[in-house]
Amino acid sequence: MSRTARAAALLVVGAVLAVLGAGTAQAAGYRYWSFWEGSASGWSYATQGPSLVRPDDGSVQGFRFSVSADSQDASKPRRAAGFAKICADTPAKDGSKRVALVIDPGTAADAPDGETPPALRTACARVPEDASSAEALAAVAKPLRYDASAMLCAISGYPATGCGEQVSGDSGGNSGGNSGGNSKAPTSASAASTGGDGKGDGGGPSAGILVGIGAVLVLGIAAVAQARRRRG
Repeated sequence: MSRTARAAALLVVGAVLAVLGAGTAQAAGYRYWSFWEGSASGWSYATQGPSLVRPDDGSVQGFRFSVSADSQDASKPRRAAGFAKICADTPAKDGSKRVALVIDPGTAADAPDGETPPALRTACARVPEDASSAEALAAVAKPLRYDASAMLCAISGYPATGCGEQVSGDSGGNSGGNSGGNSKAPTSASAASTGGDGKGDGGGPSAGILVGIGAVLVLGIAAVAQARRRRG
């Protein structure tokens, strides 16, 4: 291969890597409360919103505030799902049930600018037998704040503002800020009145990125062919 052809090939490879790198840098996360269900084996990302889940007596529910792209990337509550310990001082009572709650506001890195996350805490909610997880949370962690689409925005007043806002993927949780648009967290089990599995794109390259790569390849192939013709 001539120097010209080799240079053209290297240009193609470099351009492809640059396009892929740009796609990675632009990947976005969302700052929001995720909803979890606890068991002896640990935490599982809930597949329904807290207003749809009707936990049994002895259940453990978790809420974690963090920046994540989707359910695969979401941070779990940082406390074990231990009903016996959380509800040790709340005996069973006829006509009601006990739901153990782990409320984890996350770390300073995930906090909105100017806010400090409160301490992680646990609570045992005694609620009517037909109560939802959202009602159990409201019994021990007011004030709650929801947006117009019934997404859970704040627990015990944290955070004071914002709701599922997009955060730039390369800036970290605390310094990213809002995206400036109406981008919201991916369909999440933290939404109060809707289901959804909370899964996003899976982090793969977007269609725009793939189209860009294709265009670069076409141009590169043409450059290599032209170099070969000149050589001949």
